[in-house]
Amino acid sequence: MSPLRVLLVANPEKAHVLPMFPLAWALRTAGHDVRVACTPWFADVVTQAGLTAVPVGRDYDLWKLLDRSMHTLPDWSYRPEYGLPAPYDAAHEPDRATWEHLTEGYERIVSLWHKPASFPMIADLVRFARQWGPDLILWEPLAMAGPIAAEACGAAHGRLLWSVDAFGATRRRFLRLKEQRPEGERVDPLADWLGGYARMYGGEFSESMVTGQFTVDQLPASLATDGLPGRLPLRFVPYGGPAVLPKWLWTRPERPRVALTMGLSSTDHDAGYAIDVQGVLDALDGLDVEIVATVADAERHKLARVPANARLVPYVPLHDLARTCDLAIHHGGFGTFLTFARHPVPQLLLPWDFDGPVLGRRAAEQGGSLAIRADEATAESVRAAVLRLLTEPAFKERATALRDEIDATPSPNELVPRLEELTAAHRSTTR
Repeated sequence: MSPLRVLLVANPEKAHVLPMFPLAWALRTAGHDVRVACTPWFADVVTQAGLTAVPVGRDYDLWKLLDRSMHTLPDWSYRPEYGLPAPYDAAHEPDRATWEHLTEGYERIVSLWHKPASFPMIADLVRFARQWGPDLILWEPLAMAGPIAAEACGAAHGRLLWSVDAFGATRRRFLRLKEQRPEGERVDPLADWLGGYARMYGGEFSESMVTGQFTVDQLPASLATDGLPGRLPLRFVPYGGPAVLPKWLWTRPERPRVALTMGLSSTDHDAGYAIDVQGVLDALDGLDVEIVATVADAERHKLARVPANARLVPYVPLHDLARTCDLAIHHGGFGTFLTFARHPVPQLLLPWDFDGPVLGRRAAEQGGSLAIRADEATAESVRAAVLRLLTEPAFKERATALRDEIDATPSPNELVPRLEELTAAHRSTTR
């Protein structure tokens, strides 16, 4: 087929956009023309990956924007301090899936999150999409400017997930309840907002603006959301940005190596770690292990003491560290979890915010990991979990099973023909 024009759309957040790049590379090497739309300050993240950035709209810091929005609430029913905010908490807490909770949650999340996070990009993105004419738009689930632009220019489009699909699961619960409401009581704040933009650009709202015409899911089936319509499984390929491999990572150590990492997002936005780093280091002090802890320079001054068996570094290529490790302890981030899962390494997740608690629960259910809420992780509980993960063979066996499941999932290169087929089918129905 002739080369496609493919546009990726992401909010300015590394945890959202970096997992999109391996598929972008696969599309490029298949001969397709790929662009990545982002806010101007984020363009360097794209170009460092060897991809072409299209700066659109104006700059903003998503975390600071959300923090300002959340603090305008009259109460904390949004629960931003732990787990997913309403209405998306209903994806993993079924007792919250009531009509009142979901409609109120959608009203708030649209006003305080989706609108301010999308507005800076929408007009410019639509202008570029109409001028460039992409055949396919791939958007991460919080970059709702993506489906708006797709509807405006007539492109095929789909979501590219970066973690558990709480958004789609919540939407399905909401739509079931909506169907049960009387005709005049079927309020839908998300559809009203997105539909307004669709009509502005000559179209009408459809559910594809919320969940895509299809969804590319990088979680293996044993961890993914059940019953996801139009699901296209994709093997996770680690990419964490520019990196240099230090010599000490060339070989495995003589003692078991334990990685302690908290991801990039918090320190990228001048926020502290949810994990008590000092407490975890204290829990591992005296064990016959080598600890490699990635602690940002801005956070290191908070440590009162560092065990003799610990090596502190501000950054290390995670996929290279993972292949030398026997255990990983981390915040429950999607990319961190799957990077270690590919090697395969038993893991202790200490989740706190957003989707971390959901992923932690599912990882523990799979059997290759343990999970403890970050605020409940004491030195005693962490030490006990570490000893179990290092000594009980079942964890390594289940981690290996998860690795095998990931390896059996279609690679980015193998997924490209399916995306070509879907794009061609969309063309045939819109001519």
